[in-house]
Order: sequence, then structure tokens, then C-alpha cells
Amino acid sequence: MAAQISEQVSSEPTPGRSTRVDVAIQGIRLLDAPVARRAGAGPSDDGHVLLDGIGAAIPLNPRSAYTVKGGKLLLDGADTGMGVEAVARPRFYDLETADGVSYEKIARLHSDRVLATTVVQTCIRYAESERCRFCAIEESLVQGSTVAVKSPAQIAEVAKAAHDLDGITQMVMTTGTSNGRDRGATHLARCVRAVREVLPDLPIQVQCEPPADLATIQDLYDAGARSIGIHVESMDDDVRRAWMPGKGTVPLEEYRAAWREAVRVFGHNQVSTYLLIGLGEDADELVEGAQELIDMGVYPFVVPFRPLAGTLATDVDGATAPPPSVVYDVTARVAARLRAAGMAGSDQAAGCAACGACSALSCEGA
Repeated sequence: MAAQISEQVSSEPTPGRSTRVDVAIQGIRLLDAPVARRAGAGPSDDGHVLLDGIGAAIPLNPRSAYTVKGGKLLLDGADTGMGVEAVARPRFYDLETADGVSYEKIARLHSDRVLATTVVQTCIRYAESERCRFCAIEESLVQGSTVAVKSPAQIAEVAKAAHDLDGITQMVMTTGTSNGRDRGATHLARCVRAVREVLPDLPIQVQCEPPADLATIQDLYDAGARSIGIHVESMDDDVRRAWMPGKGTVPLEEYRAAWREAVRVFGHNQVSTYLLIGLGEDADELVEGAQELIDMGVYPFVVPFRPLAGTLATDVDGATAPPPSVVYDVTARVAARLRAAGMAGSDQAAGCAACGACSALSCEGA
């Protein structure tokens, strides 16, 4: 099967698909993006746009050869044939809580219909010796663009406003890792319950490290979450030790146990994990790691590593993004495996794979 799939994706990428991958790496210069991020728990220094109507989180790069003019994407001034529309600033950003906290500091719009929040913006692994080298979760605290802990009531209030004013259709809740055995999942469950009380039909994804007590996964589902992300970033232990010295101490077997339990609780293709392209992992091994996840019913959300200000990878290591050709190759091969398994991100209830803005998998029919 692997050889057959390899033959299926060996052809050159179509211009639109290769351009989307190239833009995800190089970013866009002179982009006016009302919905953007500067540091945080996920891809940041990005602007949220629609590329030919498909949501994309694109780095804002003043050195990029890509620009936008008249709603068209230009490469060195030449029309690529791809349309670009910036996601409009949501109306809920202009509101604040009764105690004066801006709604924008509690939750953010991702793409054009996804509400996302980091319920606890601190992490026990943020000391330099333990920090994930691509992560800037606490930098947004330093910048004053968020608050350390969001209460369930605050999150529910903002979610209701974002739904009523801006039509959000799903929500993602992630958290920095705590000292507890639940690794932060208990507070996530409280926040999910609060949102469910005001928006009982809103699909919600939760994201956390594997909890020490796997019963916590059932608690998250019982609270009302309908998909879950348990993010490993790499299935290679050498890569994990180099890039995630703290998180890398959690054995892969704990991840596998958590994924299996999550699939049992949430269902096939309602569990996902990030796999980052460009951390030094062999491309063939990365694809085979993705296949292991697919065989478990876990969606491998493959995303290119992007150098971000405020991270150790950028500020200390000087790490660079992977070549677009590698990103396309890995993305296309993983997408072929997903299609063969009948798994699509759009079939997930909520979350990063359901949104798809940070990956090109959706362009490959996965």
C-alpha cells in the first residue's frame, strides 16, 4: 500500500496547491490583516485570510516576495491567479467584561469562524531548560495581550458574544501544562461546561498533554467537548528531546495510551495531534509516524515549523523554516494516507484539523 500511495503523489503539485504551501512558509509582505496574532500558544506572527475562499493563517513577513494588491496575491509583482481576502475584525473584539477586561484578551478569532482561547496562559515547562523551542505561550502575557487565567464565566460570556455577533461555528480551548496529574484538563472541563450552558450546540475541541489519569479524557467528553487534540509534534524521540526537553520527558507510550483512550471516548477521527515538518526528522519516518496515528484513528495534523519571534528556536537557535518542496511532499503523502483511510479534517467536530487554516492538508482533500 505504501508504494502505491507513493506513486499516487509523485506528480508535480498544481500551481494553486504549491503556492499555498509556499505562502505558508514565506508569508506575505504588506498585508493588512485585521485578525492577526503576535506570539502565543500556537502559530503566531500571522494574519488570517481567505485564499481563494479557503481559510489560511499566513505569516506576516516584511521580507516576503508575496504581496497583495486589489484582492490578488502577487509574487514579485506578478499575479499568481489566487485571490486573497483578509478576515474582517470581529465585532466582539470591541466589547469588554464588567470588570474591564477586553474580550479580545479572553478569546481570539481564528480563520473566519473559529473562536480559540488558551484557558491558562502559563506552562510549568516554560523555563528555558524545559521549554518547547517553538513555543511562545507566555510572550503574549509579557505583551499584555491576554490574561493568565480565563474563568469559565468569562469564556462563556465571550463565546456567546462571538456566536451572536460574528457567527462563530466552532471553538478550540487549549491550555498550558499545569503541575497537576490532569495537566490542566480539569480547568478545561469547567470552561467547556460553562460554554455549553450558553451555547449547547456549539462544537468544542479541547487540547492538552496526556493526563496521568486517563479517566480525565472521559471527563472532558462528559463536559461537552466533542473532539480532542493531544499534541506530540514529533514521533521521533531524538527530535522530541532536542526541541521539547520538558515535554519530551513524557514517554511516547503515554501519548499512545492517551490517544487510544481518546479514540475510544471521542470516536474515530475525532482525535488529532500536531506533527511539525522541519524539526530535522527524516521525511519518510515522519510519514510512517503519521501512518501509525492514522491506524489508531488519530488525525495527524501536519504543519510546517515557522520561526517565530519570542521563541528559543528563533531568538537563540536561528532556526529556519523547511523548504516548501519538503512541506508539500510530506503534506501530499500524509494526505494520501488519510484519504485511503477515509479520514478528513472537515469530518472532525471542531478544532485545528476541522479549521485547516494552518496546514495544506485540506487542499489535498484531507
